[in-house]
Amino acid sequence: MDFGSQAVLVTGGTKGIGFVIAESFLAAGADVVVGGRAEPEVLPSAGGRTARFVSADIRDAGAAAALVEQAVGHLGRLDVLVNNAGGSPPADATTVSPRFVEKIVDLNLLAPFYVAQPANKVMQAQETGGSIINIGSVAAIDPQPGMAAYSAAKAGLLVLTRALALEWSPKVRVNHITTGLIRTESAAWAYGEDGGAAVAELIPMGRMAVPADVANTCLYLASDLASYVTGADIPVHGGGEVPARYVLTRN
Repeated sequence: MDFGSQAVLVTGGTKGIGFVIAESFLAAGADVVVGGRAEPEVLPSAGGRTARFVSADIRDAGAAAALVEQAVGHLGRLDVLVNNAGGSPPADATTVSPRFVEKIVDLNLLAPFYVAQPANKVMQAQETGGSIINIGSVAAIDPQPGMAAYSAAKAGLLVLTRALALEWSPKVRVNHITTGLIRTESAAWAYGEDGGAAVAELIPMGRMAVPADVANTCLYLASDLASYVTGADIPVHGGGEVPARYVLTRN
């Protein structure tokens, strides 16, 4: 895919999945800005070019708007926004503090909205419009223990995607990716002592996803191949999980 002359903003683009998403757009010819709270030692690079970094805590609406403004200042326009920043450590719903819940909802639901609003304003003014991609989680439809606040926030992000697609079409397309377990350093705690071998056996595709699986889906959704796709949710989770009753009885 050729994204030459296109401008892309990736939140949470300094590590993990976001880093690879940024690299993939750079490799496809796009100019990229990555947002994050702290500048990393190494920025995404590909094709002889390196992403620009803008510091922002997008849980603050003003900071989110400033991130978009600075990205447009660097790139001259904005064609693609990937709302990738998010995540949560596990927490017991019985004892979790209100402050923790607020922070998780702020990061995983409100922050994407705060970035999408000014991005939409820029894209609506462009002849070619734009594309917004929200990175969600299978936790939105299949909650796991210890992830109550995160699951609720991600469920909200999925519905928010559909609502924004309804309101911002036809100029701006808004889509959602439901991710499963991804092999990243930050998620290593979830793999187990066998490096994820047992977990992979529960996935119909026989492996956990890697960040490139998500990045490739972003490229599709941002491309002309998806010019009629908006309000969609693409599951990138290898088919989900084999039902527990089958696992218990197949041997």
